[in-house]
Amino acid sequence: MKKILILTTSLIPLLSYAEEAKKLDVGNTAWVLVATALVMLMTPAGLALFYGGMTRTKNILNTIGMSFLAYCITSVVWVLWGYSLAFGTDIGGIIGSLENVLLNGISVNDIWSVGNIPTLLFVAFQLTFAAITVALVSGAVIERMKFEAWLVFVILWITLVYSPVAHWVWGGGFLSKLGLLDFAGGTVVETASGISGLVLALLLGKRNDFGRKAILPSSVVLTVAGAGLLWFSWLGFNAGSELKADEIAASALLITNTAGALGTLSWMLVEWIITKKATMLGAASGAVSGLVAITPAAGFVGLGGSIIIGFVAGIIGFIGVFWLKHRFRYDDSLDVFGVHGLNGIWGTLATGIFANPQVNPAGAGLLYGNIKQFFIQILGLVAVILFTGIMTAILYFITSTLSRGARVDEETEVMGLDEAVHGERGFELKG
Repeated sequence: MKKILILTTSLIPLLSYAEEAKKLDVGNTAWVLVATALVMLMTPAGLALFYGGMTRTKNILNTIGMSFLAYCITSVVWVLWGYSLAFGTDIGGIIGSLENVLLNGISVNDIWSVGNIPTLLFVAFQLTFAAITVALVSGAVIERMKFEAWLVFVILWITLVYSPVAHWVWGGGFLSKLGLLDFAGGTVVETASGISGLVLALLLGKRNDFGRKAILPSSVVLTVAGAGLLWFSWLGFNAGSELKADEIAASALLITNTAGALGTLSWMLVEWIITKKATMLGAASGAVSGLVAITPAAGFVGLGGSIIIGFVAGIIGFIGVFWLKHRFRYDDSLDVFGVHGLNGIWGTLATGIFANPQVNPAGAGLLYGNIKQFFIQILGLVAVILFTGIMTAILYFITSTLSRGARVDEETEVMGLDEAVHGERGFELKG
């Protein structure tokens, strides 16, 4: 009897700890609620304006609509089955189970283990990541892809590309088990969208005017405003990925801002040296380049690492846009690969170099004696690049078949998709 009493007494602290672990953390919940709202703003507002301003006047509404509708469709697909595929019980390290289809099995009172926030809040936070990722892809194919084909592609891509990759890295899949470091989406968001955008652009073909006449943006003002909204939202994107209101989230917020600023300055510096001009379109693109590159590293590196990552990112973005695209003559309309793809790759590799265990004990990079981490980062990139590239090509042909061709006809392209598809104009400029 005495032994039973002792055993029962010894279990009381463990039971109390289990109860405490399941208790809602109000502070973390409040922060992630705010972060979710910030990241939501990225797609139908920030990216829509950023992309819309860079396209021609006759296609601005269609471009904005591709981001806007991508958010709407992803919002539905994610709660129906996307979340379950990404974060359901692991099946062979490749995909999640269908146990949470229609959010089955997730109640209002369920608590997510990291941060002790409501599981439904985690679902919503991850939804915003899925939406911005597929919306990014649209920038490679604007002005020539059928709107209905794009809507079909979004459903397929979220289901068969984004959800598996998110599971590999964040949902307990094989890259997670290997120890890949991706704090907020260097592989899942940036590399995946950049590679998919490049593949779509190559398969869809060039715009009729590409390389023959200047294709000028409708409004650099809108693009800079969109970049500002993206930057603002990115603070929730990266700092919110900690899922806690703690010192790592604070560090991630600060170095994200630093990298964005350095990306802006380095792009402008290179542009000024080469073209003798410092354009605001370049400044906006440089800011996004820096923000992209710091995304996988935000919760793992310190200030020194963020300065190097951001500065190099602006240079990489400039090279991708002004040299690589013109050297190989592919029509990535709004430079999804040059800005997001290349800098997603750079940021993922840089995480394997600069990850500082003094910032986050969960990660140590090459500079801190862990050469293995750098090779894990390379392996993760190879897996994501090959999978997203091949699957995007397959989904393009499926989409093209279902839509009787994915590309608009020449008459529609000349007229502009705003009037031909939507019966509207982005601007009614009258004296």
